[in-house]
Amino acid sequence: MTTLGELEAAICEGVARFEKQYMGRGPRAIRSHLLGDLVVVRVHGVLTPAEQQMVNALPPEKGRDLLKEVRTHLIEAARPIMEDMVESVTGSEVLSLHHDMSTVTGEEIVLFTLARASAVREPKRA
Repeated sequence: MTTLGELEAAICEGVARFEKQYMGRGPRAIRSHLLGDLVVVRVHGVLTPAEQQMVNALPPEKGRDLLKEVRTHLIEAARPIMEDMVESVTGSEVLSLHHDMSTVTGEEIVLFTLARASAVREPKRA
């Protein structure tokens, strides 16, 4: 059995690898939180230079909407890969995946709901 920190670190590694391989850019920073049957992943610095240009060159709502639509399609297409990674780390089936991002800050949030909370052990005290 692994600790909460070990599970969260493994999820961060998996999401960072996904971002780099499938989105073309690894995140600047990433943090995950396992909260009962929820996994919340907060990713910073995910916009590629091309995406930043598109957002800045178009009227704000058009650039934002277009980028969010493209990202949503990419996430949905690769959803099985992300779900498999989270399932292998947590040992629990992923019931749903939710995704959103800010085109202003370049922050992305991914939320996984699990069939059950993962069993974790307390870290050893020194």
